[in-house]
Amino acid sequence: MLRTFAEHCLRPVQSLDGLWDFLPECDRAVRGNTPKTFTRKIECPSAWESIPDLSGYRGAAWYHRTFQVMEGKNVRLAFGGVSHTATVFVDGKEVGGHYDAFTPWEVLLTGLKPGKHDLTVKVDNTFGDHSTLHIPNDYYTYGGITRPVELHLVPDLFLDKIFAVPKSGKNGWSLQVRVRVRNVGDTAKGGVIRFSVAGQQVEWKLSEIPAGESAEISKSVTGLDVKPWSETAPNLYDMVAQLSVDDKVIDDKVDRVGFREVKVKGKQLLLNGKPLHLRGFNRHEDHPMYGCAIPAIGMAQDLDLFKDLNCNFLRTCHYPNDMRILDMCDERGIYVWEESHSRQTPFDPPNFEAQIRQSTLEMVENHFNHACIVMWGTLNECDTASDRGMEVHGEVLEYLRGLDASRPVTYAGHLRQRDRCTRYADIVSWNLYTGWYGGKPEKTLAELEEMIAWLDSAESGGGKGKPVIVSEFGAGAIYGCRNQRADPWSEEWQCVVLDEALKAYLHHPRVVGASIWQFCDVRVTREGNNHTYNAYSPMGRPRCMNNKGVVDEYRRPKLSYETVKAHMVAAEKKRGRV
Repeated sequence: MLRTFAEHCLRPVQSLDGLWDFLPECDRAVRGNTPKTFTRKIECPSAWESIPDLSGYRGAAWYHRTFQVMEGKNVRLAFGGVSHTATVFVDGKEVGGHYDAFTPWEVLLTGLKPGKHDLTVKVDNTFGDHSTLHIPNDYYTYGGITRPVELHLVPDLFLDKIFAVPKSGKNGWSLQVRVRVRNVGDTAKGGVIRFSVAGQQVEWKLSEIPAGESAEISKSVTGLDVKPWSETAPNLYDMVAQLSVDDKVIDDKVDRVGFREVKVKGKQLLLNGKPLHLRGFNRHEDHPMYGCAIPAIGMAQDLDLFKDLNCNFLRTCHYPNDMRILDMCDERGIYVWEESHSRQTPFDPPNFEAQIRQSTLEMVENHFNHACIVMWGTLNECDTASDRGMEVHGEVLEYLRGLDASRPVTYAGHLRQRDRCTRYADIVSWNLYTGWYGGKPEKTLAELEEMIAWLDSAESGGGKGKPVIVSEFGAGAIYGCRNQRADPWSEEWQCVVLDEALKAYLHHPRVVGASIWQFCDVRVTREGNNHTYNAYSPMGRPRCMNNKGVVDEYRRPKLSYETVKAHMVAAEKKRGRV
């Protein structure tokens, strides 16, 4: 399942997870059209790097299985994520495709004859001119169908998406609702939408939608008797939409909503009118056994460690996450900063604008209703110092804000006082590595104060008085490397750096959030990345891993685990919980 709960009760939905036919391009004797025979089998979802002889494979591979079509139904193939470029074929004919590993997407098929059909997906994880967002980087680009796949059988007129924005007022909570409906038939069609939430049901007339088009209906549901959503009380409510034509229910959609409002007021970040203080981690979707295709139990175990550490905040560096872990954060009351896919991304490739916009749009549209997401981010550690950098940050952040005005937007900058883009963010976020990429740990507080003084001056160009998040900080430590000298790469040195950082960031009145880099050690790419591959650089990547995790890749705690836990507990006691 794409989610932790069923999104449909009426619509026929089939999971396509399981064993697929599989053929890496490197196994093919003859290249060209879709293959007729397949030499292997592979479990989906998975990363093909989990197969021993493909553990470092970068290239293309072919996936195949069959599916059934019922008479009078259209097929919606819903992919949770394919890493990172996909081309879809049905019965040998190309029918769709997608770029970017980290956002859900779909292929809609009409006019298929009832019966069995062949589904083939070509997956490619290579770098090149076609790829702006997936580049050699400080995290690994895996290959494969890495998130769940579903087959939906839909009528000509069907429910596409629900977007819900909670509003608090004098008379309690209301919900602003948009329902998107698609018509893939040959004639205009209309109907009736029945929408229910928190014990209330309303009925809205849907005007006729022309053939081949989509339309949205926007309404408000008022006077709702609900309990707010927060870290301490993660109350969730089902939203159910049913679509009827000629008094017959033909389709349905289920989603969940948590009633909370997120606002920036002066130097504060507010949740339901109360100051919100975020403490937690950056977390990559990475595991030595599963790559980025972490199973649901692995996601849950990671969040159990978050809770044990007394953390309430997860930053999805540097891409949208699997919807199942977002569902789990909704259920557990963990606040999330989610960002569209980008890290030190160059702005000059011809595909940049289209690909960053597509990633941003798909992130917001598919994850809009998650109560846990309290801010959107984008463009991690990109150029914020040049005229071109200002232009891009202004455009992308304004685009993001236009997609969802109910949440603040931010970006994680690393150029310190050279940053010229603070005016475009609602929250100013800095990646600071005092004690690791320069400076001494005992200077952490002084450097933070220097940054805040700059921010509140005219020199920052518009950041004055905005809330601050320290979005990255930390130090590398190789699990089991310990010595009394606290040398770099030792677990002791990581404790020293994090101790000073957490003392400064968790208790500073101006800082509303702090996210350690990072939760667990993760694999990085080698090719084309000198910083990553330079074994002689003191700040390189031993083991071809980013080793700054507080737990290692197998989630074994390092010495810093208890250091972090003690600081998180102290911060909660001092600032309280929302």
